[in-house]
Amino acid sequence: MKATSLLETQHREVEALFKKLHDGRSDREAELQQLADHLAAHMAIEQDIFYPAVKAVDMDLVEESYEEHSLAEMALKRLRSAPDEEAFRARLTALKELIEHHVSEEEMHLFPMVDRALGEKSLLELGEVMSDRFEAVRRAGFEATVPKGLSKTSADVARRTSLNKRGAAKKTQTAA
Repeated sequence: MKATSLLETQHREVEALFKKLHDGRSDREAELQQLADHLAAHMAIEQDIFYPAVKAVDMDLVEESYEEHSLAEMALKRLRSAPDEEAFRARLTALKELIEHHVSEEEMHLFPMVDRALGEKSLLELGEVMSDRFEAVRRAGFEATVPKGLSKTSADVARRTSLNKRGAAKKTQTAA
């Protein structure tokens, strides 16, 4: 499956999980854990694989996406620690709206540009790598994937890694 199609499929799965949580007809703790694990894995494959591969397409939108991931991760941490029903509902709504905005920007702006720039073969290869990584991260779970506390997010770590790789490549080119 193409990388962009994989991500769109995962977006629909997240939307369904939000609906289940909002409806409140199922086991909230289990649904929340499923949402947390799914979002952690989804953000991981975007941050570690997809964004570095497509950053040249629209660097500003990719940088904004890293920031949105940081905010979503913090909102998810806060949702998981909601002290009462009112806080849970408010935090669930805030996280859902943030994710909806992020999904809209990706699907309306970034993905069409990526589809044109990368081509079918590259997107299929990228999608395969992302799919394998998604399953591994999802199985590991939110707690194993996301840094503890509110001062550091996985987007910060992924972005720093990407910048360090770019800096090392520039140093190599300058030395040559």
